[in-house]
Amino acid sequence: MGRKRSDKIIFENVSVLDAGAKGVSVAKAPDGKVIFIPNVVPGDVVDVQTLKKKRAYYEGRAIKFHELSEHRTVPVCAHFGSCGGCKWQNMTYSQQLFYKNQEVYNNLKRIGKIEMPEFEPIMGSEKRFFYRNKMEFSFSNSRWMTEEEIASGATIDNANALGFHIPRMWDKILDITHCSLQEDPSNAIRNEIRDFANANDLSFFNPREHSGLLRTLMIRTASTGEIMVLVQFYDDDKEKRELLLNFLAERFPEITSLQYVVNQKANDTLYDQDIILYKGRDYILEEMEGLKFSINAKSFYQTNSDQAYELYKITRDFAGLTGNELVYDLYTGTGTIAQFVSKKASKVIGVEAVPEAIADAKENAKRNAITNCEFFAGDMKEVFNEEFIATHGRPDVIITDPPRDGMHKDVVAQILNIAPERVVYVSCNSATQARDLALMDEQYKVTRVRPVDMFPQTHHVENVVLLEKRK
Repeated sequence: MGRKRSDKIIFENVSVLDAGAKGVSVAKAPDGKVIFIPNVVPGDVVDVQTLKKKRAYYEGRAIKFHELSEHRTVPVCAHFGSCGGCKWQNMTYSQQLFYKNQEVYNNLKRIGKIEMPEFEPIMGSEKRFFYRNKMEFSFSNSRWMTEEEIASGATIDNANALGFHIPRMWDKILDITHCSLQEDPSNAIRNEIRDFANANDLSFFNPREHSGLLRTLMIRTASTGEIMVLVQFYDDDKEKRELLLNFLAERFPEITSLQYVVNQKANDTLYDQDIILYKGRDYILEEMEGLKFSINAKSFYQTNSDQAYELYKITRDFAGLTGNELVYDLYTGTGTIAQFVSKKASKVIGVEAVPEAIADAKENAKRNAITNCEFFAGDMKEVFNEEFIATHGRPDVIITDPPRDGMHKDVVAQILNIAPERVVYVSCNSATQARDLALMDEQYKVTRVRPVDMFPQTHHVENVVLLEKRK
């Protein structure tokens, strides 16, 4: 049943049927259209007020709960519902795994339209919270106000915030007091920076006017116990900058790497910025099976260290290495997968577009005394060509771990041209992975599939696929 409240429609007693993309749940309106609802769990029965009406669907929000799903649980975070980071905290972990597995299956079946083997059990994460090794926070002098604060009419004495962006609102920052995603001292570092800045009148960034001293904060931790803190400043004020950095160095002597950057461009990305070391060394060390990997401020490293180990073990298992194979590791990053599989391969060739990452890969290989890995920088669709193959050899196995948008069609075409015996495809986006698998289906059969949950409490999921040449 539907009724109007001003220009919004209210649908009553709606059954939530499924979990959809981007962490929202799915229901059906009386007219047959899909309703996307963010604050519910499959199995809930709710009244929904629409927020947007499109030709094929509605976007809405539950305003009354008639029945609660058996798969619902109590979120641990006080910021749940405002922060967009952990949209599935209200769902039991077993159901999170169920829907992640289902998403991978549906994408491979619907988009890829390929014959699939039975999925191997999704690899759940032993840590449900405090699993991230990297967190990024933003400063703002105009924090996001809750509905309760606005309704109270109370005067806000301090509008500064250090936390996360409100979803779909680039200029609104939710002030975070406690986050359950990164182990301590992450919360203590963030909160004490905010308190010190407020006490010493250090200005917080204004994203509309592009003004203020403090812009962003990045905290990286490692399984070795090492910690990196990077503060991004907007104003180039040496006295105030050093006031904060000296406080951090004294208050948290356990910080391995204390760095900063002065960034006055329109966006706050770091990759084109000169990062300055203030104290310690400019990297921290991660360790896996005795291998050590240096992580600098710009490095890509899987943000769940424990699950990265599980992911790499599955990748190595799928590759089926005997010690005699030439392996190509495409999109190698800092060479972690390449070095992880190297002891079971004859030789590994890593290719990556980011020169700084390749420099790190070479340094890591040297640190780990690995002599059967070589690394090359360049655009994948240009470097990965016939001349490259002629120089370095035709691989027996290709491992590929591309970014979210998948592999360029020219890279797919070159893999098909090279025709290795096996391809292991690691993906953080099963939709683009399915698209690429469809392009390879004529020559390769998918023989193994195993999803891996790297991000509990969210809808994100990694997937590993083994492709073998059709006989």
